[in-house]
Amino acid sequence: MFTSLLVSSSPLPRLSIHLTGVAYQKAGVMTGAEDDIPLGERKTVTDFCYLLDKSKQLFNGLRDLPQYRHKQWQSYFGRTFDVYTKLWKFQQQHRQVLENRHGLKRWQIGEVASKIGQLYYHYYLRTSETSYLNEAFSFYSAIRQRSYYYQVNKEDRPELVVKKLRYYARYIVVCLLLNKMDLVKVLVKELSEEIEEYTQRFNTEDQLEWNLVLQEVAAFLEADPVVVLNNENTVVVISNRLQEGGMSPLEQGMVVGQLTLADALIIGNCNNQVKFSELTIDMFRILQALEREPVNLATTTSKHGTLEPSEKPAKRENPHKYLLYKPTFSQLFTFLSASFKELPVNSVLLVYLSATGVFPTGCLDYEGTPAFCKHTRTHCCIKTK
Repeated sequence: MFTSLLVSSSPLPRLSIHLTGVAYQKAGVMTGAEDDIPLGERKTVTDFCYLLDKSKQLFNGLRDLPQYRHKQWQSYFGRTFDVYTKLWKFQQQHRQVLENRHGLKRWQIGEVASKIGQLYYHYYLRTSETSYLNEAFSFYSAIRQRSYYYQVNKEDRPELVVKKLRYYARYIVVCLLLNKMDLVKVLVKELSEEIEEYTQRFNTEDQLEWNLVLQEVAAFLEADPVVVLNNENTVVVISNRLQEGGMSPLEQGMVVGQLTLADALIIGNCNNQVKFSELTIDMFRILQALEREPVNLATTTSKHGTLEPSEKPAKRENPHKYLLYKPTFSQLFTFLSASFKELPVNSVLLVYLSATGVFPTGCLDYEGTPAFCKHTRTHCCIKTK
C-alpha cells in the first residue's frame, strides 16, 4: 500500500511551491497541430517530457537499492532529487506553454509534488533529520490547500483515485510524526469520505484493504487516550522528542563526547499490535524519543507568489535509524551487521526489539532446562564499536 523509497544523507535543497501551479499530461502529447506550434514552445514541451520520463525512471529505481550501506545509494538519490528539482522549477517557469500546448492537468502536478514530499519524508527516515519532516509537510499541505487532486473524482479512472487515497495516507503519517493530531483527525475524516465515494463508484476489490487502513489509523489515535490540559483547560500535545535545553546535566566525573549514539535499529514484531503504515505504536514512540524536536520553519509568501522559508533549516545530529516491521531473521541479521559495520569510532548502536513473548511448553532440552523460555516483550541492548 505504501511505497518505500531510499534516500541519501546529503543535504537537500528546499523547493518553493508556486501558488498557481498546473500539471502535465501524458508525455509526448501536444494539443493542436504541431506545425502551428512555434519552435521554442515545441522545445519547451520536449524538454518537459524528457524531465518527466527521467524523473519517473529514477524514482522507480530507488526501490531496487538497499536500505543499508548508504554510500551505494547516496549518489543515485542525489541524481533523482536533482531531476525533480529541475522538473518542478521547469513547470513553474513554463506553465502557460505547457498548459496550452501539452494539455496539462492539475492532479498531475499534484503527483509531482507528492513524489517530492515522499523524497523529503524518506530522507528523514534514513537520516533522522527531523527538519525535513516539515519539508514533506509543506508539499503535502500545498496539495490539499490548492486542491490539486480535486478533478480526480470527476475522472472515470479508479487508478487516479487510488493515487489520491495514497497521498492522504502518506500525509497522515507525516502529520502523526509532527504531532499535528487535530489535522490528523480532519484528514482521517476526509479520507473516510473519499474511500466511501471510491468504493461506491467503482466497486473495486481493494475496498476491504482501504477500510483496514481507516481502522488502523483510528486504533492508532486511540492507543494513547491520555489528555493533558494546561492552566487554561486547553489540550496540550505532548511530544516524545528531546526539547531544546531539555537534556539532564552530566553526572560528576562524566566526560562529554566519550561515546555517541550513532545508529538505532528499531524492530516491531508483536502479534496484533496497533500499527499504521508498518509503524507500530511503540516504534512510533521510540523513534521520537531518539530525536530532537523539529525546527519549525516560518514560511512566507514572496512577491513572486512562491512559498519560501524565512531561514535555512538547521541540521540536527540525530542518530540514524532503521525501522523494521516483522522482519525475517535474515533481514534482521543483515541490517544489524551492516549497521554495526558502518559505525564510526567511539559510537554506539542501539537495538530496540518489541516482540511477542514465547511461553514454556513443559518440555526440557538435553540440559534439563525448558525448551522455550518466556522472553520480555520489549528488550533493549546497546553495542559499542
